[in-house]
Amino acid sequence: MEKFEHKYGAEQIQVLEGLEAVRKRPGMYIGSTSVRGLHHCVYEIVDNGVDEALAGYCTEINVIIEPNNVISVEDNGRGIPVEIHPKTKISTAETVYTVLHAGGKFGGDSGYKVSGGLHGVGASVVNALSSWTEVTIRRDGHLYQMKFEKGKTVQKLEEIGEATGTGTKVRFLADDTIFESLDYEYEVLEKRFREIAFLTKGLKITIEDQREEPFKKAEFCFEGGLVSFVEYLNKNKEKLHKSPIYVEKDGEVPVEIAIQYTTSYSENIYTFVNNINTIEGGTHLEGFKRSLTKVFNDYARSHNILKDKDQNLQGEDIREGITAVVSVKVKEPQFEGQTKTKLGNSEVAGIVQSMVNESLATFLEENPTVAKAILEKCISAARAREAARKARELVRKKNSLETSTLPGKLADCSSKNPEECEVYIVEGDSAGGSAKQGRDRKFQAILPLWGKMLNVEKARADKIYGNDKLNPVILAVGAGIGSDFDVTKIRYGKVIIMADADVDGAHIRTLLLTFFFRYMRPLIENGNVYLAQPPLYKLSKKGMEDRYCYTDEDLEKAYKELEEKGIARDQLGLQRYKGLGEMNPEQLWETTMNPETRILIKVTMEDAIKADEIFTLLMGDEVEPRRDFIQANAKYVKNLDI
Repeated sequence: MEKFEHKYGAEQIQVLEGLEAVRKRPGMYIGSTSVRGLHHCVYEIVDNGVDEALAGYCTEINVIIEPNNVISVEDNGRGIPVEIHPKTKISTAETVYTVLHAGGKFGGDSGYKVSGGLHGVGASVVNALSSWTEVTIRRDGHLYQMKFEKGKTVQKLEEIGEATGTGTKVRFLADDTIFESLDYEYEVLEKRFREIAFLTKGLKITIEDQREEPFKKAEFCFEGGLVSFVEYLNKNKEKLHKSPIYVEKDGEVPVEIAIQYTTSYSENIYTFVNNINTIEGGTHLEGFKRSLTKVFNDYARSHNILKDKDQNLQGEDIREGITAVVSVKVKEPQFEGQTKTKLGNSEVAGIVQSMVNESLATFLEENPTVAKAILEKCISAARAREAARKARELVRKKNSLETSTLPGKLADCSSKNPEECEVYIVEGDSAGGSAKQGRDRKFQAILPLWGKMLNVEKARADKIYGNDKLNPVILAVGAGIGSDFDVTKIRYGKVIIMADADVDGAHIRTLLLTFFFRYMRPLIENGNVYLAQPPLYKLSKKGMEDRYCYTDEDLEKAYKELEEKGIARDQLGLQRYKGLGEMNPEQLWETTMNPETRILIKVTMEDAIKADEIFTLLMGDEVEPRRDFIQANAKYVKNLDI
């Protein structure tokens, strides 16, 4: 191997001092420099106020997105301490904003009983990644202020006047040389602050967007806490019992849980540690699930609902239709990485399990009507699970007897490498035929679908196995469904939904996405699902290469560009594509399937709570919320075919 000639001595070893390391490798501290990382900076500052609320000192946090994307966060907590820090020899407030891992959140004698800001990097990291930061503190009747630029102190903490009350106000402008964009998404921040308000009973959080008029503003304060949270999550679902079940226990690890069952078939459990959404679960979720299974089986046996001959209900039976929020407060939480998505404290599982065993069992004994309604659903789910198992075995047996386990209409690709293979799920035989002729056979497979597809939002798993519309999709993807789904076994790295650009096509896409979300969710989480974007229009003229337009805006832009070249609108032929079947194989390849020219939209799942809400709203049984949604959003619809 050829040697790379360069000096390698002491002078080549970099030592990044202070906050230089943060600016050099921002992704290590906030995940990424995308919009997600940008929002993370706001969360870090807001979390400092929330920690004050958890400690019992803060009742209100106000967030403002000022013009030019300046962020202002003000709380009425105790205010950051201002005295000289014994170790750094500068003010404690300046220490918090300029020294990594400096905070009041470490160990049992810290300034906080519990905290989300485990690593003490929040304020200092935000400061390091901002063009400028301004901190104003109200404490002990005095008003203090300090200023920074790119993490460097430009105005040390100084008293600037008198103050009533206490609190901290932070204004900062994120550094546009570090972040890809400074455009905050109001809806994303609003969702997070609503979530925090649910989890912190009685805390009022306001957010206002002042970037353009009319200003957007929202205020959140929920005295019901987790009960209000579950009611919000289930607002578009039919409930089995009117009020959520609420259990709590204070102590070394305070635990709060709210539960409500609905008539749906999906399971939605959201877990939080010190208000941090642990999207990958952890020991608190494990303890809750184990206890839930034990308590309901014990109750069913003791009340003769399950006989001696009956098998125990399985966890998945008991969790069908459940909406639950599990919130724990842990003094020294152990998370997997800075992203804090999975709790690792082993002792928490036993604490949650013991609390649920006792509190939920008491609730069921005191509320037999609710207990009976839930258990009837659980037993029904168990029967459906057994029917699904038999249906699955029949499908497997049938496939094993056939020469191929792949669906007959699938035109497979020659490559067997999932990383380069992709399957187009195409609406209709006509479009499927064109796609088969136009594709690159090496890496592109085509699976045509026809007829009305099953709405899985209204069906259990036993109705899905063997379904003539969905079974081909299950077999083609090759990784199973539901709890059996194994994303490592997928046959195609890209699963692309290609449907007409009309109402029927949108319906097909929604049905398929509902299926993937409910029964193949890791496929979406892993980034394997895409939407093809066929063109809406074709502009043509003799002697000119055809021009394809994907939106009305594209069409108008194309007209203007061609007019600049001396080609008038009335000289152009305009074709409005009503469906994929109107394109010949060459056109379909050129516009929708050629990796060099096509437009694909990756389906992501930024927010499982919002996704669940939308799928329930659009595809569930409740008609009135869906009608309200359509009426509210009808004005935004384009290209509606009547």
